[in-house]
Amino acid sequence: MHTQIMKTPRVLILSAIAALTLALAGCGTTTGERTASGAGIGAAVGAGAAAATGGSVTKGAVIGGGVGAATGAATDIRLD
Repeated sequence: MHTQIMKTPRVLILSAIAALTLALAGCGTTTGERTASGAGIGAAVGAGAAAATGGSVTKGAVIGGGVGAATGAATDIRLD
């Protein structure tokens, strides 16, 4: 019974992270928008990975957000 109680919040957190990731995936015309959406997606993925592996969700979100923001800022919208 205790295992089931612990799994429910984890499933809810991962579902919310997946929904947020999909919502933010379409953002990003300017560098600032790409940085912000990259930070959001990175934080969501980092928190989700930490929650799934039993790590610190806060640390995962901070690290993922930083990596996502840097990646978003470094990308270019031009496809040529």
